[in-house]
Amino acid sequence: MTNDAATERPAMDHALLAKLTGGLGDRATIEKISADFGTLYAEFLPDVFNSETGINITVSYVGCSSGLMTDLVAGLGDTFALADGSLRNWSPNFVVACGNSFVIALMEMMLGAEPASIHQPIERPLSDIELDLATMVFERIGNVLRSGVNAAGGFETLLERPHNAEDRAKPDEAIAPEFGVTIRLGIELGSVKSEFALVVPQRAFLKTQVVVPKPKGQLPKSKQEWADRMNEQVRRSQVTLEARIRLQSLTLGTISRLAAGDVIAFQDKGDVQVQVSANGKDMYSCEFGRSGERYTVRVKDNISTDDEILRHLIG
Repeated sequence: MTNDAATERPAMDHALLAKLTGGLGDRATIEKISADFGTLYAEFLPDVFNSETGINITVSYVGCSSGLMTDLVAGLGDTFALADGSLRNWSPNFVVACGNSFVIALMEMMLGAEPASIHQPIERPLSDIELDLATMVFERIGNVLRSGVNAAGGFETLLERPHNAEDRAKPDEAIAPEFGVTIRLGIELGSVKSEFALVVPQRAFLKTQVVVPKPKGQLPKSKQEWADRMNEQVRRSQVTLEARIRLQSLTLGTISRLAAGDVIAFQDKGDVQVQVSANGKDMYSCEFGRSGERYTVRVKDNISTDDEILRHLIG
């Protein structure tokens, strides 16, 4: 006599199933392919940066680790900026990560700081403007990836906008986890040491034959072109402005007795002067007004130059 419980077969081990279907490789194979990625980036990424920015960086292979993709990404920690990517005919999903300290130091250098004056930054999440710069860094990492894995069709690497680790969405529990590989690479900018990493599904990784591309003799982009593009990224960034209006002077005794409904007059009796600032820096002198149902300020004079404003907001 049989019943459903007797005829049920035990679920196959997830790792065993992945091995049988090409989604999990042996240690020796993983280390060999990871080292090939290390050679690709060590030889190619510094040339890309130098030709486009005039900035010298050093890249070295650190190592690799295997595990579930979600665990590998979480294991990078909170000092990395992350971007989800895809490359047609290679992998529909992978993750690129770059240490925040590298982006912070690169921002300083792009703004004209001497390499000797740039020290190891304090680890912190990137600001929106620094994430804009990180977009350009990730594009270079993605371009090297595209050139080295030699995916059929010559398609471009597609990367989403970078985000801080703390802002990464939680994994969709409805999607079965897959095994991946983290390839970690050291990156140095002057005395600043950081890392970047690729987290790649093993199903794509194990089929990859990494080829270090030969120079094509293309004219390099100028440092100014790269800087101009960075400035354009910055100019499109959203910045929160604050308006400050001076109020009538009151005695401490009067201030201590203020209650709901009391009115404090503006200091100016004519046009009310307003100072507009962002991140603590005064930028514009304005006058207070109204347009329809909204209160407004009208710009009367610049307190800071365009370059001063950009440098302050970036820093």
